[in-house]
Amino acid sequence: MKIFSINTGYFKLDGGAMHGVVPKSMWQKVNPADENNMCTWALRSLLIDNGTSRILIDCGIGNKQDNKFLSHYYLHGEDSLEKSLKKCGYNLGDITDLFLTHLHFDHCGGAIKRDGEKLVPVFENATYWSDKLHWKSAIAPNEREAASFLQENILPIKESKKLAFVDTFDGGEWKDGIHVRYMQGHTESMMIPLIPYNGRTIVYCADLIPSAAHISLPWVMGYDMQPLATLKEKKEILQLAADNNWVLFFEHDPKIECCTVEHTEKGVRLKKSFKLSDIEKHA
Repeated sequence: MKIFSINTGYFKLDGGAMHGVVPKSMWQKVNPADENNMCTWALRSLLIDNGTSRILIDCGIGNKQDNKFLSHYYLHGEDSLEKSLKKCGYNLGDITDLFLTHLHFDHCGGAIKRDGEKLVPVFENATYWSDKLHWKSAIAPNEREAASFLQENILPIKESKKLAFVDTFDGGEWKDGIHVRYMQGHTESMMIPLIPYNGRTIVYCADLIPSAAHISLPWVMGYDMQPLATLKEKKEILQLAADNNWVLFFEHDPKIECCTVEHTEKGVRLKKSFKLSDIEKHA
């Protein structure tokens, strides 16, 4: 099995919203805000090549939205989904499975593109994987989440007949040894994949733990639908990660791709941070 970190670019979100109840005097030290109180975040995907399947987990915002929409999120950087895949020796047509942790626009927007007046799949040879309960909540969102579930990102997946639903229990295997944990705090039934790699387990943290700063339990995003559920879910995953030397892979941390964690007197804390490409050095 080969694994690759795929950076699709950077964007900005309000610092207060991303750090929840944590005071700015604290979070400003780890991710300084600009004059508009906006912080930079990564849009980082993970590619898994096991020889027969090439699985991409999440795919960033994409570029099909209009300038007014994109201006709210300040997309920047030289990276893109296609460029990053090419650096690793792949193209869009090589992807066999797109695993969508959830359908917020910054996780699934890159799955669909404009072709003239049509909205069509970016990955023409891939099956698009979601969760049935999450899908239902995404196509009929509550008022608080509606701005994150853009129907132009979601409905064309079903119309293309590429949609499939992950069918396993919490902690069960999806395929190729990848297990799935279901999280309810951020949004209904967000899927967190646990990937086996050379005797290790890599946790694709998605929006459960979007950055290394969010390892601290009170660091819960204002975007989360059920923050106390996030707190409980995060605590459980972090305990398992510390007990079993799991690797946490961060989708949104602008600087840190991966880390291990350890038990301390103050709870679970970051142990070592490193790039995914250096994972073998941090056994």
